[in-house]
Amino acid sequence: MSSENQKKVNDLKSEGNKALETSDFEEAIKKYTEAIALDPENHVLYSNRSAALTKAARYLEALGDADKTIEIKPDWAKGFSRKGTALCYLNRYEEAASVFMEGLKIDPENAQLKNGLEDAQSKLSGPSGSQPLGNPFAAPDIMQRLEANPKTREYLKQPDYRMMIQLLQQNPNSLQSFQDPRIIQTLGVLLGFDLEQKQADASEDKDSEAMPEQTSMPSQRSNSNSQNHSNSVPENQPNSQAQEEKLKGNEAYKKKDFETAIVHYDKAIELDPTDITFRNNKAAVYFEMKEYDKCIETSEEAINIGRENRADYKLIAKALARAGKAFMKKEDNDSALRYLNKSLSEHRNPEIQKIVQVLDKKIKEDERLKYIDPEKSLEAKTLGNDYFKKGDYPNAKKHYDEAIKRNPDDAKLYSNRAACYTKLLEFNLALKDADKCIELDPKFSKYRYWWVIIIDVKKHIEP
Repeated sequence: MSSENQKKVNDLKSEGNKALETSDFEEAIKKYTEAIALDPENHVLYSNRSAALTKAARYLEALGDADKTIEIKPDWAKGFSRKGTALCYLNRYEEAASVFMEGLKIDPENAQLKNGLEDAQSKLSGPSGSQPLGNPFAAPDIMQRLEANPKTREYLKQPDYRMMIQLLQQNPNSLQSFQDPRIIQTLGVLLGFDLEQKQADASEDKDSEAMPEQTSMPSQRSNSNSQNHSNSVPENQPNSQAQEEKLKGNEAYKKKDFETAIVHYDKAIELDPTDITFRNNKAAVYFEMKEYDKCIETSEEAINIGRENRADYKLIAKALARAGKAFMKKEDNDSALRYLNKSLSEHRNPEIQKIVQVLDKKIKEDERLKYIDPEKSLEAKTLGNDYFKKGDYPNAKKHYDEAIKRNPDDAKLYSNRAACYTKLLEFNLALKDADKCIELDPKFSKYRYWWVIIIDVKKHIEP
């Protein structure tokens, strides 16, 4: 990783830590996600994001990050602490206890693991100790968990909602009598997943590059559930005429009649300007027409409308991703990476993660190639030689490093640095450079000479 990207990772991590300290959990998750996109093998970033996800009551995602932490760094006790904590919040106490014990094998004196194990074991009161018997609404930290979730935080402001929670705390069997969607959403939060979103997830077309959304989605999320819904129409019910125009636009899109599709999407927007899907679909059409500037502009409008009207985060992520792909088509890879990372901060779509990884590698390779300059390489080599003659081997190595970056196919540079490494007693690195030397120019006997010398010295110094 380049020093510039490493600095970005450290800065994003620090910003995430600050957000976590101030209980801005979603911002913390966003910053850690952006850092992970730059450094996907950094176990600390996954651990930190797992902590933030746990605080945000997104327990299944927290568990996934904890598993990734352990996968990357299996000898790090904190990864087991993160996983055990997530499992406890999911009421999977037997698994949690097992995980805490695994962590204690690595660090027997770890207080967090000990406390976690004690807590998990105390909750194992089900048949044969396999599952806890309990009421999820009676959890001692229920209010803290509901405050941490953006949806339920708003619900807590409504007196009738608080009353229902109190009733369920006293009598969980009364759950069957509640048909209020807020309670269904609350149960999902307490169990660690979004029940409201499952159907939408299943219907998402994950193979589509730019296909307009087919399903009708509410343009807003209403917090007015305390009203009598049988006597009034909710404010977030989709405008039927707008939906009809959208369907006509979708049909035109399928026939590749893009101009007609745009006409219908514009009519839908006019009828219901708060629905993000109409602009998302319009942006998809522009993408297919290769009008990438218009695609980006329309996607930006969709993002702003979505945020203003509290649209589903996956729809916002889709708009960000489409803008990112449009920037890729324009070969503006830096802007593309920025938008795609923003998309991942809204929703971790595996397809977008793969695109980000490939794009990041391409950007780094482009930067490497752009940096090549044989003339500047020669200048750095000359400085390295001067320092080598003076016996200042650390500075000599520094300039040979620069020379190699500027001209990585010059075998002589690796020969010079190999000589420098032998003076610094870094024999493994010297061997590596000598090997590279021979790979680039196997006919030059001078490089083979260094190979023999390094092996001989290594034999005499290492036991």
